[in-house]
Amino acid sequence: MAAVMAALALARPFRRSPACLGRPLRREAGGATCSPWGRGWPGVLRKSLQRGVVLSTGTFLVYEAHKLISGFAEVHASFKVEEVIEQADYLYGSGETEKLYRQLLQHKNSDDAELLWRLARASRDLAQLSSTSAEEKRQLAYEALEYAKKALEKNESNFAAHKWYAICLSDVGDFEGIKTKIGNAIVIKEHFQRAIELNPKDATTIHLIGIWCYSFAEMPWYQRKIAATLFATPPTSTFQELFSCLYTADPNFYSKNLLFLGKTYLKLNNKKMALLWLSKAKEYPAHTEEDKQVGS
Repeated sequence: MAAVMAALALARPFRRSPACLGRPLRREAGGATCSPWGRGWPGVLRKSLQRGVVLSTGTFLVYEAHKLISGFAEVHASFKVEEVIEQADYLYGSGETEKLYRQLLQHKNSDDAELLWRLARASRDLAQLSSTSAEEKRQLAYEALEYAKKALEKNESNFAAHKWYAICLSDVGDFEGIKTKIGNAIVIKEHFQRAIELNPKDATTIHLIGIWCYSFAEMPWYQRKIAATLFATPPTSTFQELFSCLYTADPNFYSKNLLFLGKTYLKLNNKKMALLWLSKAKEYPAHTEEDKQVGS
């Protein structure tokens, strides 16, 4: 502000000297002029200086205005991202899958990891809808993986980016065959584990580690044979390990967590507890397409 005031002071008209007050502006002997610039200033130099002061002041003020406008633009942009995220989370909580996808798709070229992993999630959720065709499911699965990958590239420390990259990588395996799916297994688990390191309280990621354990605990012999050809030490798991993950995740937070707890109890030959948890899964309020599938 001090710099602006100084510049404005330079731009004000100069006061006439006391000797010139009340006298007309005219050329005096020796080329001096009784003028607002005082005595002894040659005309050309006077005009050049006057022009320079005006131009310097104008340039400075334009520069200051540009900085101010740029600052407002940056603040506005940050508020806009926050607003988009807030609206996206509202739509997600309301189960507005298609509307959420359309909204976030407008930001697919964003550099913000928070927007990108949400777009990956929305793409995947749209693929899960029963109304989505088989070809669209495939396309959306690969789209979701690209958005999750980009989110991870933009912010490696974002736990949700790791989580959704692992989920989407697993989904793509469904379209590329069992060999690819098993081959990606170690990478998937590593990203889940990294997500838990970054956010130990995220129940969803802990649950997903449990699902990973389930897939390897009940893996049929021919898949184990494939795993043995891909890894020096094939990944393995047990139902006890799975059970621990599902309980740590907060048993009641998710319909599918209840379902897999029931399945795990069946594998452990505890039919009474299996019935309890499977009944809870069936009675779970259906907010999403997946909840409906679990309860059916």
